Amino acid sequence: QVQLTESGGGLVQAGGSLRLSCAASRSIFIINDMGWYRQPPGKQRELVATMTSGGSTNYADSVKGRFTISRDNAKNAVYLEMNSLKFDDTAVYYCNVLAVHRLTRAQRDFWGQGTQVTVSS
Repeated sequence: QVQLTESGGGLVQAGGSLRLSCAASRSIFIINDMGWYRQPPGKQRELVATMTSGGSTNYADSVKGRFTISRDNAKNAVYLEMNSLKFDDTAVYYCNVLAVHRLTRAQRDFWGQGTQVTVSS
C-alpha cells in the first residue's frame, strides 16, 4: 500500500494563495504519476493537475496560469501552489498517485484523505 499524507488546506480570501503538500510513504510500489483532484460541494471529483515522473504536467483549463504543480521525487512528494484563488476553487482537494508494484508490475491508484480548501468571496 501507499499511504498519502496531505496538508496545507484552509480558509483564504478570494485573491489569496495556498500551498498543498502530499507525501507518499515508501513501499513496494514505484510511484509514477502524482497529482491533485478536487470535489466541489455537490459536484463530482475533477482533475486539477497531474505530473509524470519525468516532469510533464497537465492542468485543468480552469486553473491554468493560477496553479502550479511540482514534485520532489526523492521525497515522494507532490505540491500544489494555488494563487489568485476564486470562490469556485472551494472544494475538497485529494492527492492521487499512480503506482506500479515492483514485483508484479500491477498498476494501482492511491488517494489521500482529502484536505478542505475554502475561498471566501
